[in-house]
Amino acid sequence: MREVAVVGGAQSACLAANRRDDMAGILLPVIRQALARLELDRDRVDFVCSGSHDFHEGRTFAYIESLDAVGAWPPISESHVEMDAAWAFHEAWTWLQLGHGDIALVYGVGRGSLPDDPDEVVPAQLDPYYLTPLRPHRDAIAGLQADALVRAGVTSEREMARIVARSLAAARSNPHAQVSGTVDIDTLLAAPYVASPLRAQDISPIGDAAAVVVLAAGDTARELCDRPAWVRGIDHRCDTHYPGSRDLTRAPSAALAAEKAAAAAGFAASAVEVAELHTEYSAQEPLLVREFGLTEATAVNPSGGPLAGRPATATGLLRIAEAANAIHDRRARRALAHATNGQALQQNLVCLLAADAS
Repeated sequence: MREVAVVGGAQSACLAANRRDDMAGILLPVIRQALARLELDRDRVDFVCSGSHDFHEGRTFAYIESLDAVGAWPPISESHVEMDAAWAFHEAWTWLQLGHGDIALVYGVGRGSLPDDPDEVVPAQLDPYYLTPLRPHRDAIAGLQADALVRAGVTSEREMARIVARSLAAARSNPHAQVSGTVDIDTLLAAPYVASPLRAQDISPIGDAAAVVVLAAGDTARELCDRPAWVRGIDHRCDTHYPGSRDLTRAPSAALAAEKAAAAAGFAASAVEVAELHTEYSAQEPLLVREFGLTEATAVNPSGGPLAGRPATATGLLRIAEAANAIHDRRARRALAHATNGQALQQNLVCLLAADAS
């Protein structure tokens, strides 16, 4: 296996709405910033891979617009996934493993604010015969999962409020998050339910942002970065897409992805100092902490995580970027990044990153 590392990246602030800018307008300054930080000319990038969501954009092949920001000359090798860009990251890592090049750029553009009514969009990913006709609102199935987790004793409403308060407090030191004011746990618990036991603050706010991550192999990574965040293990798995056929208090695909990634990395998920988890709902954090075997020695979502902002199709890639940043900044020697797609943690990706042993 080739050594491949995250060597840099950039992201824009997650705004509640950014509809006036087109996809390329949001992405272009972020790509420029990522390449400038590495003093990297665009023609040195061997492969580009992206993630986007046609349902949110309301049109097919929406990502084509973003290629105006990537540039078509010199001719590029390019690919795309119709899901979170964390899976584009996996494709780019695989492409580099094949030895076709040494540098890959991965990006995601999230414009979740585009749909006038997300409750009309989200059910489209459900079973078309039994669930979509019921028109569950965007947070309904997550509410069922949260209720199951509370009833099973995996979490509690007070613990969920503590997770929200901790995440928002951490996000205030993150320049890319849009968080202000103080958060009081009792005030959070007094808020009305959206989908019991979920309150509005338990649900990550949909926003618009772009994220870019640059990958490089071997000596090229060492040339571009003083402290590369090496991808020591990465894997993704999925559970059945019908939530009624699953135990919503477990996430077996997440546990299996972590197990497979750990086998390649040579260290367990529980050995990391930082874990960036793609938790779109506060109740999901205790579930994932249990599935990954994390302890109090691991800082969970020190960036603030998705509870401070969720740009559709870029949220998972941001977890990889933030985990890599923890290594670049010497806050961690080992880090875990997690991404998810689908309802109630149906698909899960785990990436284990580490600095050089020295």
